Amino acid sequence: MDELLDPDASQAYLRGWQERIARNAANARDAADRIAAVRATAGDGNGLTEVTVDSTGTLLDIRFTDRIHRVPPDAVARAVLAASAAARRTAAEQSRAVVTETLGPDSPAARAITAQIDARAATDHGRREGHRA
Repeated sequence: MDELLDPDASQAYLRGWQERIARNAANARDAADRIAAVRATAGDGNGLTEVTVDSTGTLLDIRFTDRIHRVPPDAVARAVLAASAAARRTAAEQSRAVVTETLGPDSPAARAITAQIDARAATDHGRREGHRA
């Protein structure tokens, strides 16, 4: 007999389906919360500046060392851009890890979200390539 025609089997199937949907929704909420909490901090490599960004690459904080007084302004600008790029890369890596961990590497949702993260990172890279400080 077709299990969907059997009332007990149909109910069991629907319960399982509802449980999977609820579990996927909970995992998606967890991923969103954890991605929203991502923060990445990086320096420029020359000890001039350190920046902190969120998961979207938005600048949250910038700190300069006393060394900025000994270099020309365009060097400080390059240092800020370098530190920002490094922090954005780290934030993207952290966000990818959260998605994979919470949704699973084979999840269609995880693949879609990581594709968005990768696209944003590629766009950021393109902007940096076009910028000359």
